[in-house]
Amino acid sequence: MRKKELFEYIIDYFEKSMPIAETELDYGNPFELIVAVILSAQCTDKRVNQITPELLKRFPTPYKMAEVEPAEVFDYIRSCSYPNNKAKHLVGMAQKLIELFDGEVPSDVDDLQKLPGVGRKTANVIASVVYNKPALAVDTHVFRVAARIGLSTNAKTPLATELQLMKYIPEELVPKAHHWLILHGRYTCLARKPKCEKCGLTEVCKFYKKEVQK
Repeated sequence: MRKKELFEYIIDYFEKSMPIAETELDYGNPFELIVAVILSAQCTDKRVNQITPELLKRFPTPYKMAEVEPAEVFDYIRSCSYPNNKAKHLVGMAQKLIELFDGEVPSDVDDLQKLPGVGRKTANVIASVVYNKPALAVDTHVFRVAARIGLSTNAKTPLATELQLMKYIPEELVPKAHHWLILHGRYTCLARKPKCEKCGLTEVCKFYKKEVQK
């Protein structure tokens, strides 16, 4: 099967099996989402959703978060991974958001990356989820799933995976495709023990043919 046909096959599968695909992070506005995504680095969405209600009740705007020391933010996020660094990032992000963008979360991926704690992956999530832009964030799930089912080939970095995926996914489907791959990796194509028996992609999956169907 040629690459274009493989993408068409997999997109068709997900459109039928997962017609609704969206972030599992709870948020009410762009600022709340950027806070949640920063917290989600190497931390589960479930844990983040437990942390953010009290955190955002205390710091509902970048202006409230920008005026405190990271130690105060740390008290609210101590149960997530790397709370010290994330507390510094959150306060720095809020301060830079005010300094550069009048407290408004920008939609441009390059502008977003000017904020502390916001790399390309986080910037793509914000641009995609909030502004429905054709930006595809490659986290560990997307990186793994794309390689296993053959959407990416010999991609050594998240950026390389992103570029390969963007070449074949129709622009209007990119925001949804991001969630298709994340959710498939989170619940079916697990890192250690993928649930191949529950997957509808085994017919075209490189990993299944090489590692499972021996």
